[in-house]
Amino acid sequence: MNTLSKTYDPKSVETPTYKKWERSGYFNPDKLPNAKKRKPYSIAMPPVNVTGELHVGHALFLTTQDIVTRWKRMSGFAALWTPGTDHAGIATQILVEKALRENGISRHQIGRKKFLEHVWTWKERYGERIVEQIRRLGASCDWSREHFTMDRGLTVAVQTAFMKLYDDGLVYRGERVIHWCPDDQTSISDLEVDYHEEPGTLWYLRYPIVDEQAFIMVATTRPETMLGDTAVAVNHKDERYKNLVGKRVRLPITHRIVPIIADSAVDSSFGTGAVKVTPAHDIADFEMGQRHNLPNISVIDKFGKMTIEAGNDFQGLSVAEARGLILQLLQEANVLDHEEQITHSVAYCSRSHTVIEPMLSKQWFVKTKPMSALALKALKKGDIKVVPERFTKVLTGWLTNIRDWNISRQLWWGHRIPIWYCIACDEPVASITEPKSKCKKCGNRAFRQDDGTLDTWFSSGLWTFSTLGWPASTNTSTGKPKKGSDLERFHPTAMLGTAWDIIFFWVARMMMFSTYLLKEVPFKTVYLHGLVLNAEGKKMSKSKGTGVDPLVMIDTYGTDALRLSLIVGTTPGQDFRISEAKTAGARNFCNKLWNVSRYVLSQPSNVKRQLSHVPPRTLADRWILARLNETTSVVTHHLDQFQFSLAVEALQQFLWKNLADWYVEINKIEKNTALLRSVLRQYLILLHPFAPFITEAIWAAMGESGKAGSPAGGKKLLMVEPWPKTKKISATDKRSAVDFKKFQRLVTGIRNLKLHGNDNKPLEVAVVLDDAGLIAKLTNVGFGHITGAGVAISGVTVTAPKDVVVKFIAWRERERAQLTSYIANKEKLSGNEKAPAQIRAQVKEDLVVAKERLAEL
Repeated sequence: MNTLSKTYDPKSVETPTYKKWERSGYFNPDKLPNAKKRKPYSIAMPPVNVTGELHVGHALFLTTQDIVTRWKRMSGFAALWTPGTDHAGIATQILVEKALRENGISRHQIGRKKFLEHVWTWKERYGERIVEQIRRLGASCDWSREHFTMDRGLTVAVQTAFMKLYDDGLVYRGERVIHWCPDDQTSISDLEVDYHEEPGTLWYLRYPIVDEQAFIMVATTRPETMLGDTAVAVNHKDERYKNLVGKRVRLPITHRIVPIIADSAVDSSFGTGAVKVTPAHDIADFEMGQRHNLPNISVIDKFGKMTIEAGNDFQGLSVAEARGLILQLLQEANVLDHEEQITHSVAYCSRSHTVIEPMLSKQWFVKTKPMSALALKALKKGDIKVVPERFTKVLTGWLTNIRDWNISRQLWWGHRIPIWYCIACDEPVASITEPKSKCKKCGNRAFRQDDGTLDTWFSSGLWTFSTLGWPASTNTSTGKPKKGSDLERFHPTAMLGTAWDIIFFWVARMMMFSTYLLKEVPFKTVYLHGLVLNAEGKKMSKSKGTGVDPLVMIDTYGTDALRLSLIVGTTPGQDFRISEAKTAGARNFCNKLWNVSRYVLSQPSNVKRQLSHVPPRTLADRWILARLNETTSVVTHHLDQFQFSLAVEALQQFLWKNLADWYVEINKIEKNTALLRSVLRQYLILLHPFAPFITEAIWAAMGESGKAGSPAGGKKLLMVEPWPKTKKISATDKRSAVDFKKFQRLVTGIRNLKLHGNDNKPLEVAVVLDDAGLIAKLTNVGFGHITGAGVAISGVTVTAPKDVVVKFIAWRERERAQLTSYIANKEKLSGNEKAPAQIRAQVKEDLVVAKERLAEL
């Protein structure tokens, strides 16, 4: 048998262990033992940005997906976890442009072709960084099937999907209000908009009613947009303004006459209940304008400057400058009634942190209703299970009320929109390559391609099937997957794991694409984890100094400790906190496992190889096997329900409270080394998906024999060891559990009698029991025929000197009184509905522990 070092050093274990796994080829389901007999089970890794570094969000979803992949692989499945990276259109272009500017170069100076060469060079230089960081986390994904969203095959998938949607009439060019980033000079998706609650001003303006000595008061936070107002709106149910609907007002400054309209979208409780309508610079106003046939007047351009339509006095001014001038003119005209300080939501570009400018723009859109209808149907049929289930309702609501999707971006890096325009008449033609035919509208033969690229979410929306070979792996005649292809074997994927905050932007879009293009769901289960918060409950941010760097935590405490700290205490869909103290606690657990394993492997044994099962000889043997069997059942059940925290907690409890605290100590006396090794062997299998590095290292030291010349050097790898099956609980097992619990209480009671009744000094007691010798060694007390007082412990009377018993009982009663008061206070707090959910949940856990302790006393 090999031996383990005195202390566990993750750095000396993790790199060589991961290389051993990769050399084995077992990350590839086709190379697993008995590969042809295994049922497929697949997961598509959410593609991480090539611009990024590993953060705790990555670490969490990678850990949960790796847990499931390893468990399914050990359970006999052909487990495929497909890795990949995303080209991250805006983020990557920003970084490369920044690098060019540092050298005094702009992308417009060098042109599109040369700029893209710079991007690809940058990607090759830095793109592997995030992949290596994923490896550090122990991800057992199939690197032979790694993909990048701009690989040739995935580019063909994007082009094929676009052409299909275009031919079906779902892709169209339209003029609508979109989110525009003046700094990045592109339209952006909803996901790339951050909303911040900020102090602001609400200005109340008097709009005079035409032909009347009256006015209507409107409130606005953006007076500069009044230059583009084309109406004033009130809610159709608002009794205050019923007599004004249909009348007209004269706009201050521009003197344009616009109507007063009634619309259900107006919030009567905001300001005065009457709002100015600027269809070209507000999404809600644009939709209102469409319903009432209002004209669109664009007064702010893509650079955040006022346009000629804003008027000669304002053209060229910045938004801030225009606002100042307008407020001055309103005051001079006695139109500004008063102002109010408020807190309101301001939209920022998540990349550049620039204030978003909603503006009217001609873009390419996807009609989402026909696609969302199919996704909704699959969801309602139960073809997709959402964990936790409450998000099913959230997803259903979004798919029901979905808007058309702006898919075009004004970027050079990304999948170029396969649209060509006739140079003579601007008629668009959808084509992957330049059209060879004449323009259908004017007969011209010259075309130019659209300068824009597709939203990054377009390509990632195809991810589950584009990474499995679609469309190349489908039969052109039937549209069905080719026999034996990855697409046929592994799609739909079994499970998707991601954070709840991108359920709309990615999860829903994958559902729409897959149900529309493939007529099947992209995955059977969606597991949504919470967001990782820091110790103070704040969202992680490196720039604000509130982040926890997972790579630093790995360097300090080891990968397994980080993985465990990300899992323990979490609930599906619930945000949770992580701290260095929590990771340090997980490291302590790993050290405990290492030390227990060192003891086990240090014991002499006549058994030539580790056995998976050794028959029990004693009550302690029967008890530990029963507890191990129960733990196996509990862990398997929780894995099946995606309750990863509960599974780890069961494993931690078994190590601390069963194996280390009791069975190892008893084994030092009763010496059943073969059974002890057998128990450790099964425990390592159960823990492996959660803490793969330390378990594989201990497994190797146990000396499991395998085929000569195997990647593990003649030893079996733990990562492909069969998952243990739960045995039926017998009457003997049940009786053993009850008997051993009494034994535990008796031992604990005698230890407490010595500690709290005799100040931990040498003590002799009398007890009539078959296991007196074992109890004496575990409690370190003398057993003799003494006279004194008796105390009942677990149904057995222990006789000790009277003064010891009196002092012990006094201690016990004090403890009981304190615990009873503590429990009463906690129960009051647990019933407080105003307390945060996380606090109430923690109080309930505290109550369980306290009541168990009270029962023990």
